[in-house]
Amino acid sequence: MAPKLPDSVEELRAAGNLSFRNGQFAEAATLYSRALRMLQAQGSSDPEKESVLYSNRAACHLKDGNCIDCIKDCTSALALVPFGMKPLLRRASAYEALEKYTLAYVDYLTVLQIDDSVTSALEGSSRMTRALMDSFGPEWRQKLPSIPLVPVSAQKRWECLPSENCKETAKSKSKETTATKSRVPSAGDVERARVLKEEGNELVKKGNHKQAIEKYNESLWFSNLESATYSNRALCHLVLKQYKEAVKDCTEALTLDGKNVKAFYRRAQAYKALKDYKSSFADINSLLQIEPRNGPAQKLRQEVNRSLN
Repeated sequence: MAPKLPDSVEELRAAGNLSFRNGQFAEAATLYSRALRMLQAQGSSDPEKESVLYSNRAACHLKDGNCIDCIKDCTSALALVPFGMKPLLRRASAYEALEKYTLAYVDYLTVLQIDDSVTSALEGSSRMTRALMDSFGPEWRQKLPSIPLVPVSAQKRWECLPSENCKETAKSKSKETTATKSRVPSAGDVERARVLKEEGNELVKKGNHKQAIEKYNESLWFSNLESATYSNRALCHLVLKQYKEAVKDCTEALTLDGKNVKAFYRRAQAYKALKDYKSSFADINSLLQIEPRNGPAQKLRQEVNRSLN
């Protein structure tokens, strides 16, 4: 008796995963394509499931050296579920293989915004930096397209195929993140981070807060040891009413420098906007212990105190 053919989206996807594991990439791509057609024919909107199928088929194309179709499928996956790490990484690899280094760099750096401990993205962005410097010289950053701002709320989606081994335990993930955060940047990295921070500051002065965040993001990738870069990015988040992101950045800034007055003030502002008046009041008091005559902080404390009472 002939084996039963898969007759559901889930079965087709599982069969595709098995074929992929066995190195039968063309067959896996065919199974994912059938699953996609079946899912789309059902008419029920399930963007995450559809995105995964596009991303999985993209992995097959990448294994077979079909970079053009890999990029198309990754772009389709990301249109359905923005900031999916696997399609971003697969598309970056395909761009790199096609020597489209600016586009590969943007995708690698976008992944690092989502999770700065992804080794393949760290290594890829370093390769792209060297390639772009070789191609364009010191002005290589001017050749880059805009780097998308990844919201803090973006989920870390590790939709992996069986042979990719990208699922990590919380314990190993924690260790890797700690190691990444504690890595010592080179003198060149520190200088690049400083230049990017200054470029971000100039954009803030011009009122271009979204672009400034992109600069601060890049700066922090090269060196995440500068407290002021976090507190400056927090200011941009405040202006854009991204209050949770502002709190997170101020907390990072204060971890690096416990007397960063601007970080205390901006976190107090963010907490106030989030109606967390107790936390806001505590931050203002901490600030005033450092600078008792800080006028804006005294005024903010009065406002928060009224809200508390």
